[in-house]
Amino acid sequence: MALINKIRERSGIAVAVIAIALILFIVGGDLFYGSGGNGGLFGGNRNKIGEIAGTSIDAQAFQAKLDVARTNYEQQSGRALQDQELQQLRNQVWEQMIFDIAYKEEFEKLGLKVTPDELREMIQGTKNLSPMIRQQFTDPQTGQYDRNRHIEFINAAASNQLPAPQKMAWDQIKEGAMQQRLLEKYNALLSASTFVTTAEAKKEYEGQVTKADAKYLYIPYFSVNDTTIKVTDSQLSDYLSKHSKEYVGYDSRSFDYVVYQVAPTKEDSSALYEDIKSFAKGLAAAADPQAYASANSEVRYPYERSASELSADLKTALSTAIPGAVIGPFKEGNVYSIHKYEGTTTDTAYTVRASHILIPFAAGAPDSLKATARAQAQTLLDQLKQGADFATLARTNSQDGSAQQGGDLGFFKQGRMVKPFNDAVFGMSGTGLIPNLVETEYGYHIIKVTEPKSNLKYKVASISRELQASEATRNAIYQKAETLRSSVDSDKEFEEAVKKDPKLVMLKAERVFPDAAAFNTIQNAREVVLWAFGDDAKVGSVSNRVFEIGDNFIVAAIRSKSDKDNPKVDDFREALTAKVRNEVKAEQIMKKLSGATGTLEQIAQKYGAGAIVEAANQISFATGLLTTPGVDPVAIGKIFSLAAGKRSKPFVGENGVFIVETTAITPAPAIADYSQYKTQVMQRSGGFGASYLANQAIRDNANIKDNRAKFF
Repeated sequence: MALINKIRERSGIAVAVIAIALILFIVGGDLFYGSGGNGGLFGGNRNKIGEIAGTSIDAQAFQAKLDVARTNYEQQSGRALQDQELQQLRNQVWEQMIFDIAYKEEFEKLGLKVTPDELREMIQGTKNLSPMIRQQFTDPQTGQYDRNRHIEFINAAASNQLPAPQKMAWDQIKEGAMQQRLLEKYNALLSASTFVTTAEAKKEYEGQVTKADAKYLYIPYFSVNDTTIKVTDSQLSDYLSKHSKEYVGYDSRSFDYVVYQVAPTKEDSSALYEDIKSFAKGLAAAADPQAYASANSEVRYPYERSASELSADLKTALSTAIPGAVIGPFKEGNVYSIHKYEGTTTDTAYTVRASHILIPFAAGAPDSLKATARAQAQTLLDQLKQGADFATLARTNSQDGSAQQGGDLGFFKQGRMVKPFNDAVFGMSGTGLIPNLVETEYGYHIIKVTEPKSNLKYKVASISRELQASEATRNAIYQKAETLRSSVDSDKEFEEAVKKDPKLVMLKAERVFPDAAAFNTIQNAREVVLWAFGDDAKVGSVSNRVFEIGDNFIVAAIRSKSDKDNPKVDDFREALTAKVRNEVKAEQIMKKLSGATGTLEQIAQKYGAGAIVEAANQISFATGLLTTPGVDPVAIGKIFSLAAGKRSKPFVGENGVFIVETTAITPAPAIADYSQYKTQVMQRSGGFGASYLANQAIRDNANIKDNRAKFF
């Protein structure tokens, strides 16, 4: 009785526990991880794929849009998307979301819209029909727009007679046309608001036409040996801090990795050989060899084959085989094959193999050019008749795509070549050099038949199996990779373990970006990239699993990373080092030139090795180019800033240190019409340039955060 009472006392607790468990089961996901990417007790932003203009983009919402786009694409194309196409579609969906969130807000502020009447004209009108709509009803073969088909489609859409997939596609096309029209209006507005003043045009004119003559002392940075300049991390950090706007951060990962290649073993080869021998017995006894071969072969071959479709080994074996014989096995690369010969039949057309040398002449060429081509071809034919090597002459003289193959055209059927060529080749019995030149519309041909014409076909049932690593082999190689992975806890331990195994090679992937699908020679490697950019992957960590990429098992360890929101010296070390090194060189050169007097030649002589004195004549401000320094805007600007006969003090240019003397300035003559230069300025800074800058400003203002690489 006491026990019963105890159970009754505790039953309330049990019921409460079960009730709480049920509640957590129902709402637990939203409670702990949030819903729609809004977080929760522990979820944070785990479902957030990005952010556009302050709007959080949920992974599920993005995937839903992608699924619609994918379904529409596959229904229209009648096939499944390839991986590369899917990635392009993801980008299109993302760009559409940017347009819907960032661009439309700007358009609404400006009052830009597509009216119902305008939309009607875009879709079915004749004066302002959208190019996107016109394209849907244009014959790709003729390029002709079919107005009648267009109107029939519009009527079907208006009466709701379109199938659901077609209606969905049509709605997307209309939406795309509206989007394009809004962008056109926006860009037209920007172009109309861009104005070039006469003063700007005059400045452009003078920059192009005003000329200067100058002498300059130039001491290039490369004249100071790099090894004499020591650059510290502190100097690099200071430079990066002062020039932070020039060095935009980026997300990347650098990691070390080891590849275990999966390759068939001797045991796999022996096992396949035994399988092939077993198939040979079955093929020999089969009532229907063709059906037996088709059921057991990994490679499909036609039952009836011409000599051109046979391997060299099989062709040789068939020359002495009798019907019913089982031939092989033969090994070609990684494929083992067994064959049953069942006799021959004949084709309606003959096949032949030939080589040629082409000496061309253009259609309608004068007789003199044709005569020259014929003489060249005849000389070659005469050399061949005297024993010259055909392939060698073809490689050095033939002007045809087959030249690199020694003129070999391979096998071809009767009627495939132009008539004079066809008649010459198929009119010959046996093999050898055709004794006369053959003229076609392409030029003069020297032809050698290398395998005689034949319409014979061989009836052969073939079973082929590719040598592949067995499951046991793959498992053994995987286990080696897993043993390495599980035995190390950091990139340092990983490096040491690889050094101890002489069979392993440590490879390095440098600055792999979030959207990368490959690194080095490893293709289809998104799985590795997704891991490297995952929240759990830290610098120094080893991959949490062995990656299987095709016939490779990969173990990796993250060595370093860069963060677009927190750029570091290591992200730009090489570029920063070059800049800082040049600054130090400039200081040394400037110090050595301090107080220098005399002519430029005297200063150069006093400075010593590395100093160059040169002259530049008739250079312009807009396109000035100096002899040794090349393009150096600082030096050009200094030349045009001085009055004729004046000399500058030493100054630091882009490529070295200068002292310049402007010897003459030839001003641009006055003109009345600057319209040509207004157009040039407009083309450079207005029109497309203004549209590009405005579009970039919209994107920058939207503060777009793209985290798709963590999901796909």
